[in-house]
Amino acid sequence: MQRLYDFLRQHPTGVDSFWAVMLLGLAAVSMSGMSGNLVVNVVIVLLLCLVVALRRRAPRKMLLLAAALGVAQLVLDVRVNPADFAMLVIIYTVAADDGPRWASRFALAGGLVAAPLAGLRWPGPDLSLFGVVAFTVFMTVPFVLAWVLGDSMRTRRAYFAQLEERAARLEREREAQAKVAVAAERARIARELHDVVAHNVSVMVVQADGAAYVLDAAPDQARQALETISSTGRQALAEMRRLLGILRTGEHEEAGEYVPQPDVGQIEDLVEQVRTAGLPVDFKIEGTPRPLPSGVELTAYRIVQEALTNTRKHGGPDAGASVRLMYFDDGLGLLVEDDGRGAAQEMYEDGGADGSGHGLIGMRERVGMVGGTLDAGPRPGGGFRISALLPLKPAP
Repeated sequence: MQRLYDFLRQHPTGVDSFWAVMLLGLAAVSMSGMSGNLVVNVVIVLLLCLVVALRRRAPRKMLLLAAALGVAQLVLDVRVNPADFAMLVIIYTVAADDGPRWASRFALAGGLVAAPLAGLRWPGPDLSLFGVVAFTVFMTVPFVLAWVLGDSMRTRRAYFAQLEERAARLEREREAQAKVAVAAERARIARELHDVVAHNVSVMVVQADGAAYVLDAAPDQARQALETISSTGRQALAEMRRLLGILRTGEHEEAGEYVPQPDVGQIEDLVEQVRTAGLPVDFKIEGTPRPLPSGVELTAYRIVQEALTNTRKHGGPDAGASVRLMYFDDGLGLLVEDDGRGAAQEMYEDGGADGSGHGLIGMRERVGMVGGTLDAGPRPGGGFRISALLPLKPAP
C-alpha cells in the first residue's frame, strides 16, 4: 500500500489525467442532452478535462483557460454540464498553490461571479426573488468552499515548511554549539597541559643542570637536586593523570586516583618548590583569606605558576621574584614581579604570543573566563610584572 501511495505522489500528472478521463466519461453521458453545436460542446468539454489533467503542472495557465472556457459557455450558450466540475478543481488547486497571490484572488473572484452569471444566462423556472437569491447563494457555496479548502491547505503546507526549517536551523545551531563547546574544552585542556608541563619541566631542567654542575664537587647537593627532580616529575604525572581523567568516563576519579585541582592554598607550596629550584621568591598574603569559587582558585594558582615559570625562563640567572595575594572586599588581587631581564615586547603585546608558547594568552583566557582583568608588561625599574584582579564571591 505504501508503494502505491509513493508511486501516486511521484506521478501527480498521471493521477490527474486519470480523473480527467473519468470526468470526460461523465460529461459524455450527459452530452446527448446538450443544446447547441455539438462540436463546440465537445471542444469545451475536452478543454475542461484538460484543465483537470494539467492543473498541477501549470495551475495559473489552467486557471486562465478555465476562465476563458466559462466566458465561452456564456457567449456560445453551452449550458452547465459535469465537465464544469473542473472549475471547482482549478479554484482549489490555485488557492493551495504557493504561487503569486493574484491567481488565488482571481480564482476566488471567478468563483463568486460564476453562479450569478450562469443564473442570468440560463434562468430557471419561475421563482420568487428570494428563491432566485437563495438558489444563487446555494450554487456559489461550492466555489467558496473549494477556495477555502485550498487556501487552508496552502497555509498548512507553509506552517509545516516553517517547522521543518526551524528544526533544521535548531539542528545547525546545536551542531555549532557542540563544536564551540569542543573547541573550548580543547583550549582549556591545552592551557592546563601547558601550565603543568611548562612549570614542572622547567624546574626539572634547572635542577638537572645544577646536579650536573655540582655532581663531583658536592654530591649531597646533587642528590638533593635529583630528589627534587623526582618529586617534581611525580607531581607533574599526578596532574596529567587528573587532566586525562577529564577525557575518560570518570570511574577512576571516584576511586581517588586523580588528585584535586590546585587552589590558592597550594600557592605557598608552589613558591617553596620554585625556591628549591634556585629562584628566590618573596611571598606575602594581604587581607583576610576566605573561600573562593573553584574556578577562581585554579585561575589564581595557574597565573602564579606561569608567571614564575616565565621568570625562570626569561629573567636570567640572578633574577628574584615576589608574589602578592591581596584579598579585597569584592575581589582577589595577584601581583607577581621579578627584577630580571624582562621579556621581549612581543610576549606581552598582541595577546602574548611569544613564538614558542602561549603562556600569557592562556593567562588572559583564564582571567576572562572568571570575569577578571589582567595586565602584563615590563616594570619601570626593570624586570617584568603581572597583575590580575579576579572577582571574589563567597563559596556556597
